Amino acid sequence: MKRMLSVLVVGALASGLMTARASAAGVATNPLASTMTAAQDVVSYWFADGGANLRNATPYGVQTAVTGEVLPGPGAPGDTKPGMIAPQPGGAGGRTPTASGKVFFVTSDGQPHWCTGTAVQSQYRNLVATAGHCVYDITRDSTLAKWVFVPGYSDGVIPSGLYVGKQAFSDYEFGVYHDFDDDYAFATVYNGVIATAEGEPADAGRLGDRVNALGLAWSQPLGDRVDVFGYPAGAHPDGKRPYSGERLESSRGETVSAAVPGLPAEALVAVKSSFTGEGALGSSWILHYQDGIGHLNGITISVADTDGDQRYDTSASPYFDGELAQVHKAAGSSWSGRVV
Repeated sequence: MKRMLSVLVVGALASGLMTARASAAGVATNPLASTMTAAQDVVSYWFADGGANLRNATPYGVQTAVTGEVLPGPGAPGDTKPGMIAPQPGGAGGRTPTASGKVFFVTSDGQPHWCTGTAVQSQYRNLVATAGHCVYDITRDSTLAKWVFVPGYSDGVIPSGLYVGKQAFSDYEFGVYHDFDDDYAFATVYNGVIATAEGEPADAGRLGDRVNALGLAWSQPLGDRVDVFGYPAGAHPDGKRPYSGERLESSRGETVSAAVPGLPAEALVAVKSSFTGEGALGSSWILHYQDGIGHLNGITISVADTDGDQRYDTSASPYFDGELAQVHKAAGSSWSGRVV
């Protein structure tokens, strides 16, 4: 049955975005901080004044509300056989999803903002997954500036280090054709940086050695239960703000296919979730979640109010298929190194 709803969507990408070389068929790469000097400048920005820019950052507000019909989706594309890569438990351990955190960056307004991000399994234990528009600037032909990942971030606390992005990997069609079926990105990060008691930066080691890194699952059947983790912060359409954005939140639901006219995508999946869109963009959908690990099987790119009660109740993600697995493969074999 057709239902009317309001859904947060990302603005149109600049047509020239992602003109960087394709590292593999359909895979685009773009630099974030490609040199040690650039990475050190990024660390200085976020550590300045006791981390003031981290504390003052606001949720990335690129979404605009549109009204349209949500129709039953076409179902799982089934372009490849189902596949999985095992997660990598990190040194942190425990029952919390230590893979989750915030990605911070500076946009064209010159101000610091953030989305949700997640540590993902890779050869060099240096990979972060988030929404594509939380890596690529949708107003200019560039990646977002001063991009970093802080796992477990909470109210100014950096429990496992700050990880500067080195290189971004995405599906080429995300930029060229504005296809939000491919609104995801993987970013390699340098070793983490922590501040010593004297305030000097020190090496914190590889991301996957400090925190849990999720596995990856693609071409999976719909109807599976996933746990969604993120940092929602915005208000519902009724003005209520149930989330502060300072604490990692979770929800749970079963995946279904969805098509949203007005959102440039054809094969999205959806899950019931009360998350607001601001702050939760980039949230991880974890299949087989248990004790802080599991398989990444979705990334929130928008939220929706499907019953018209002025409260968001559904999150949307690209369907993870074989093309995403190829992007992950290219990103996962890329080495980063240290900042200090």
